[in-house]
Parts: sequence; structure tokens; C-alpha cells
Amino acid sequence: MKRIEESELIINADGTIFHLHLLPAQLADKVILVGDPGRVSLVASHFDEVEFQTANREFHTTTGTYQGKRITVVSTGIGCDNIDIVLNELDALANIDFITRTPREALRQLTIVRIGTCGGLQPYTPTGTFIASEKSIGFDGLLNFYAGRNEVCDLALEQAFVAHTHWNPLLCAPYVIDADEELLTRIAANDMVRGITISCGGFYGPQGRELRIPLAYPQLNKQIEAFTYQDKQITNFEMESSAVAGLSKLLGHKALTCCMVVANRRAQNADTNYQAQINKLITTVLNRI
Repeated sequence: MKRIEESELIINADGTIFHLHLLPAQLADKVILVGDPGRVSLVASHFDEVEFQTANREFHTTTGTYQGKRITVVSTGIGCDNIDIVLNELDALANIDFITRTPREALRQLTIVRIGTCGGLQPYTPTGTFIASEKSIGFDGLLNFYAGRNEVCDLALEQAFVAHTHWNPLLCAPYVIDADEELLTRIAANDMVRGITISCGGFYGPQGRELRIPLAYPQLNKQIEAFTYQDKQITNFEMESSAVAGLSKLLGHKALTCCMVVANRRAQNADTNYQAQINKLITTVLNRI
């Protein structure tokens, strides 16, 4: 079994993993990811007991119990690049022996749910809508750096999307990844929209927002909104779901992203006063995870 070198898996002097500053024992099997570090305390405010807290950069972590379930909530910051750090380090905490620096023989499978906000792309996804990402299309290119990418992706949907949009090869090759089916059924139940989510590599230009720099592909959003595949449409934009689902699939974990719509791009409106509704999504996930 290969030994993972110090430069590949960086462990701090206190035995914690490099970015998250966590020890393996401090990680629960059930993990909630949020983008905003401030949202960690909002999730943890529902815990019956807090066991542990730490923070480093944008990565804030609290482990505690909720209705008998041990749960870790971690903030990732914004973007799939941060998800690359968080998912790999969570898996290392679960599945690598820090003493021998070798992978453990038995897989410790994590259940990971990202709770976030998003932009709705269809008339039936107005502000306040809860969307569970049944499939995620990654515009970020992250999964393309990992072996096994084709084996876990929906290649037929990828090809249909590339053909429909006349995808420019200067952009990252999109990849399509499914959420864990059992987790989707359990968390989304019958009161969330199940949709196809696009994870973008930025908030402005990559999502079709134009401020002072003109867009290179101003028709892309209309092409996205018009895309259908096996009677499914693209429902929302956000910035992390593809990496969460993709890396989890490659690593053997169960993952799902659930977002609340705070802006509808077709209606061109937004709701910045969404705290009560996001808290409702948090309690829904806590009850079902």
C-alpha cells in the first residue's frame, strides 16, 4: 500500500490536516457544507450539544449532535476550487491513517449535504424555491483533473449539452455528475424541486452577468434556459455542486446539494432578505440527513 508523502498530504504540527485544522476523531460521518462561515453558527445553533469548534481562513467547523445524530458542519467559502480542498481533506480524515500515511483498508463513507443559495433559471423556480441538484453540470473543469472522470459522469448528457450550446473549446470542458440517489430521495422528499444545476466558475461573467466588461458569449444563458434532456431542464446556477458530487462519487461518499433560490434570472429579481427561509432549509436537511 503506497505511502503518501509529506508534500502531498500536509499535516500540521498538532496532527491536524493542513487547511481544515481537524483531527480525524473530530469529524462526524454526517457532514453539512455551507459556503458562508457565518452560516456554520446558524446550523450549529440547532444542535442539542456542541462538541468541538475550530476555524482557519474561510474554513470554519463545528461538530455536535442533533436529535441523536452526530454532525459536522464546515464552511467552504465560494467556488469549486475550495471544494477540492475541503472534500479531499474530509476524505483524508476519514480514510487515511495519519501515522503510517497510507489509505485505510475499509472505506469510511461520509454523507455530505451542501446547503447553499442559487439563481433560478426557470419560471417554476422563483425566489424562495428549494432545489435539490439531481444532476450537476460543472463549468469549473475540476473533475477533468482526476482519473475515473468518465466512469462517474453522464457522458450522454454532456454531449447533448455541448452540441446544444455549440460549446467553445476555450472554455473548460463541462462534466455532468449525479447526486447520490438514496440521499436525493431522502432529503428532497416531495417538497423540493429536483433539477439540473450548473456550477459556474464565477459569479459575474460565467453566470451571464454583465457590469462593465462585455460578455464573450451573451446568448449562453438563453441557450442554457432552453436546454432539455429526457424532459429535464436546467433549473439553477450556483458555484459548488458539481465538485461536491463529482469528488464524492470518485471517493465513494454519498453527496447532494440543496439550494434556496435568492434570485431568478428570467424574472430579473432578487431577495436579499432570505435568512428565515434559509433557516427553514437548514432544519429540513438536519431532520432528514
